[in-house]
Amino acid sequence: MEVITLLMTAATVALAGIGGLYYSYACSVMPGLRATDDATFVSAMSRINTAIQNPVFALSFVGAFLALAGSAGFSWANGLASALPLSVSLACYTATLVITFAANIPLNNGLDQASSGDAAAGRRAFERRWTRWNIHRTWLSLAALIALSVAWAALGQP
Repeated sequence: MEVITLLMTAATVALAGIGGLYYSYACSVMPGLRATDDATFVSAMSRINTAIQNPVFALSFVGAFLALAGSAGFSWANGLASALPLSVSLACYTATLVITFAANIPLNNGLDQASSGDAAAGRRAFERRWTRWNIHRTWLSLAALIALSVAWAALGQP
């Protein structure tokens, strides 16, 4: 199997997993938690934020970036038609990382502090902003997957 095929396959699997995670939060986790009381919301999100810090998530989260960067770099270095769409995919995914580190993680940390204090205030400071940023990550992940699909097509592969 060619290097580009291996890199792009890894990128596809990792990106689909991460994009699916963001989508799941947007479609089910956050709407489900919306119906709970403040203490339950804060407790559940704090536990989820702790549980997600695991090797499987880390591999997908970092792996998507590394595989996209490797795919784009390999494509540019070898003059492949997939170079531009892979770079677009990488840019979109990088934007999700920026959002995660600049918005979602600080909000998670703030919510953890609220878990030992005023749950209602913690939830008010967290829920809307976190959900809005997650929706941006979801759309950017979708855009990254679309660009990755275009890259596959440019290589003449499904």
